[in-house]
Amino acid sequence: MKLSIIPLACLALMACEKQSKQKDNLEVAAGRAIAVAMVELQNPSEFTREQQASYFSYYDLGLSDKQAEAGLFVIADGKALDSQQVDWDFDGAPDGILFLTDLEPGALKSYEIYSGETSLAISQTKLTQAEISVKTGGEWVKHSKQPDSEFQEYVGGSFQNVQSVTPPSQYTDHSNWIRYEGPGIESDKVGYRIYLDWRNGFDIFGKLIPEPVLQQVGLDGYESYHNRENWGMDILKVGDSLGAGGFGLWHNDQLTLIQKTASLNAEILENGNLRSSFKIKYEDWQSELGKQDFTANFAMLGGSRLAKVELNFTQAVDNIAIGVVKHPDTTFIQGELDITGKAYTYIASWGKQSLSGENLGMAVFFLKEDLDKVTQNESNYIAVLNLKGKPNSTNQEAHELDYYFAAVWAVESGINDLDAFEHYLEQEAEKLTLPPRQRLKTQSSILSSQIQIDPEQALSWSQRLADSELRRKTLDYRYDGWDVNRQRKPKFEYDIVGLNPLAYDDLGQKLDNPRYKAVLEQVTGSFIQKDGNIHQYKLENYNIDAVAPGRAVLRLYQLTGYEKYKKAADILRNQLASQPKTSEGAFWHKQKYSNQLWLDGVYMGMPFLAEYSALFEKGHSFEEVINEFKLTRKYLRDPKTGLYYHAWDESKQQSWADPKTGLSSHFWGRGVGWLALALVDVLDYIPPENPQQRQVLLDMVSELANTLIEYQDPATHTWWQVMDKPMATGNYRESSASAMFTYFFAKAVNQGYLPSSYKDVATQAYQGLLTEFMLVHADGSVSMTNQCYVAGLGFGRDGSYQYYMSEPVVKNDIKGNFAFILAGIQIAKLLER
Repeated sequence: MKLSIIPLACLALMACEKQSKQKDNLEVAAGRAIAVAMVELQNPSEFTREQQASYFSYYDLGLSDKQAEAGLFVIADGKALDSQQVDWDFDGAPDGILFLTDLEPGALKSYEIYSGETSLAISQTKLTQAEISVKTGGEWVKHSKQPDSEFQEYVGGSFQNVQSVTPPSQYTDHSNWIRYEGPGIESDKVGYRIYLDWRNGFDIFGKLIPEPVLQQVGLDGYESYHNRENWGMDILKVGDSLGAGGFGLWHNDQLTLIQKTASLNAEILENGNLRSSFKIKYEDWQSELGKQDFTANFAMLGGSRLAKVELNFTQAVDNIAIGVVKHPDTTFIQGELDITGKAYTYIASWGKQSLSGENLGMAVFFLKEDLDKVTQNESNYIAVLNLKGKPNSTNQEAHELDYYFAAVWAVESGINDLDAFEHYLEQEAEKLTLPPRQRLKTQSSILSSQIQIDPEQALSWSQRLADSELRRKTLDYRYDGWDVNRQRKPKFEYDIVGLNPLAYDDLGQKLDNPRYKAVLEQVTGSFIQKDGNIHQYKLENYNIDAVAPGRAVLRLYQLTGYEKYKKAADILRNQLASQPKTSEGAFWHKQKYSNQLWLDGVYMGMPFLAEYSALFEKGHSFEEVINEFKLTRKYLRDPKTGLYYHAWDESKQQSWADPKTGLSSHFWGRGVGWLALALVDVLDYIPPENPQQRQVLLDMVSELANTLIEYQDPATHTWWQVMDKPMATGNYRESSASAMFTYFFAKAVNQGYLPSSYKDVATQAYQGLLTEFMLVHADGSVSMTNQCYVAGLGFGRDGSYQYYMSEPVVKNDIKGNFAFILAGIQIAKLLER
């Protein structure tokens, strides 16, 4: 049956307003389906991704859990794809939809997600399985291998699959009670089992067929699956080791396996076609650190050899070691370590280490930022990892770690030698680091964004995001709170302590809203001690980012008159007085970033210095501020494009710097955005009585405005992550830079820095923000998407195009949200003119 569907695309073009108001109800055989979302996925790699997994949460799709109960399905090219509603966060309840798709190198494909029923043929091929099975109908007797111990084995009876199992105290290895000795999980590529006993071993079932096989493994006892059968076999000798990707405690430079627990419980969470998962609870785990409970969640996706492991500890743990067994005559492989912290790397082994005698490769994948060191002992190749913190329900700090493990058996994989295995590892690490680029347009978001923008609507959007973030995390950024993005206690950071509270105060002043105004003192004010000293601030770092909260501190001083805020501002001013500089007087970005001028730093330092000087120095430092802009233009502006490079190294020694010019290689969107903000904000403080100083900035404003128009995406009126490469593989429209440029144009027109002819550029860019990047959720909250989380240079960040693609793309990060809130304020003012 061919399905006639009214596409969501027509909503975006405002061509089907009547249908959109009717929620695009459409008949699908006997049922009714409602259009939920339109999705574009782009492969950011130069190689084909087969069975690429894509997940979309109910939250992002604008659906409540109850709405999702009607069922969801995915259509591409008029055909329904296999999909599954999954429990992505392991909490026991479905929270989104998953589907698999093939993506050619750099390819862009479109999909539509619907709620309801369809009679379109869906193959529903089972690609994954998770199960655990125990014997019933027999009896416990003395253990044949340990007759003098308290342990027993089970004789007689038959195996029954169960949802959850807690082994009794008499259970141990080879007790013949749990089929293949623990929970199992598989994809169409490979299977794994976890020993649910004192060994906590990770073992491999090599598969010769893609169909699920675990349900037939071990029905006749332990020995059968150690011989090759038509489905495959157990292929690994685990012994007293981490096996095929296990974990243990790393303490005092030694590995301790997870052996001593009061009890273990395994629970199957999902046994789906495309994703399966299970959980193991370790109760009263005893180690050198004392006793605590923890859980390990495991998941596999169809089309992949990777198993995800998510560890959650209730108490602090020094380090966790992950790794693979170290067999004789195997080759150890280590992935690239000179990379950004948010990129994935790996350790692995290769050689004739399978029980069948053929080549077998094993690997663990982890974030570079989690790595403490790579090492090995007699039995294991080891990566020692640091755990991340998170607040738990008791407001204590819990600790968590995510990683992946994988196995490749030469018999079935077509990966027959070391070179081919290393190629596989590199591609898998890239796939983890660079998920497909997503453009998501939901029904609710399209309807909201197509409302005619007027001053009230612009302010309403700023309010909606501000309110949403107040509910999610804004006040958590206080001194005794939690930095959810960095997963640590808050520090005196430019974004969470400086930019965000200031944006709330601007919105509060505009709307006379006391809740918004209160954020400034609740967050920024919490870092300022009674004597004016600043919590979580170190002068000796000479980090110009730490100066940015000074503007929020100055605002607090002006609002309250409290002397402690003046003293804190003085500390930051004194930092700039002694901040290292280049030979011509440009501020170094940080002490450890010697001789370097970054675009980011212009915004971090100059608006504060200009405002402080206007308030307390009678403008004495204005010339120093103007000099920073002159040097930025002199060294960072590219005369061919008019765009600005991210950074310049005067010494020309950094690995990312051109040896002749000292410049970095690319035009990063948000980097240019920081400069744009700095220009229009500093002009607030340079008075008309200083026309020569103002003219330097006004000329740069006009020059930059014309350049930005040239590099604006004509289809969406937004801007790209790497600004001059819109068609390059993996590049994406980036929202934080787009919001900054929107603010720049609107404020520049409002203040008379640009003529009114630029008004349409500002309003079209703002409409682009709403249409391209804003999601509306079922609870009425909103989110801002497609934000580059961070970008920098040095310390594994080489400034290449691939680097700017490798940093995470997130939603609701301060660096985008604050600019969106401010852009809405300026657009409202612009439309009031």
